[in-house]
Amino acid sequence: MLGWILLAIFIFFGLGGLRVVNQYERGVILTLGKYTGTFNPGLRWILIGIQKMIKVDMRITTVDIPRQEAITKDNVPVGINAVVYFRVARAEDAVLKIENYSYATSQYALAAMRDMVGGVELDTLLTERERLAADIKLVVDKETDPWGIDVTAIKMQDIELPAGMKRAMAAQAETEREKRAIIIKAEGEVKAAENLQKAAEILGAIPGGLSLRTLETIDKLQPDPSKTVIFALPVEILEGMKSLIAERKKNK
Repeated sequence: MLGWILLAIFIFFGLGGLRVVNQYERGVILTLGKYTGTFNPGLRWILIGIQKMIKVDMRITTVDIPRQEAITKDNVPVGINAVVYFRVARAEDAVLKIENYSYATSQYALAAMRDMVGGVELDTLLTERERLAADIKLVVDKETDPWGIDVTAIKMQDIELPAGMKRAMAAQAETEREKRAIIIKAEGEVKAAENLQKAAEILGAIPGGLSLRTLETIDKLQPDPSKTVIFALPVEILEGMKSLIAERKKNK
């Protein structure tokens, strides 16, 4: 009878104390409430009633920071949401030094993001989002390092502006597009005028060149039969026609 009791005790404490630590986990061991070690992955055994094992996931964790209101340096209210990527670097510190490391990391990232946004103007926030996110990551990573947390990245996803600010920025963008279009058109007209000037100089250097070009232009026109087209011919064309008539009379 005693043997069966001893066997039952052995099974209870022997097999009941077996624990499996997965490859992506670490097991923090507390013996009578005191930290005594960390188990690596594999089949492990603890003394039931004396020891307690807390498993810690060592994989990269993603935590969403919901949309938050923040005021920029130039007093523009914006709504920002972000994502924090972090992993546990030291399992024992994550268990012993902070109650809920995931929640604490997300809250610290939220506070750092508000502080960073409050220190820059809206234009900087919109154009240098990646740099600001990297600066926030450095701050949060430094402060959470004593907890055994390694912050790998922080991404600011959406920056929501007030409706009035959106309309003002859209109007400004439209004005800038119109300005660029006018400048491009003016530059094209200048270039065309330069080319016309060069062409006129070349044709003017050739006897009858301008007259020939004018006649070619008239020949290419296809006016509407119901309309009358009046051309003002250059003087040199008239003089050329007079010379041609005089030459024919002379030959006769």
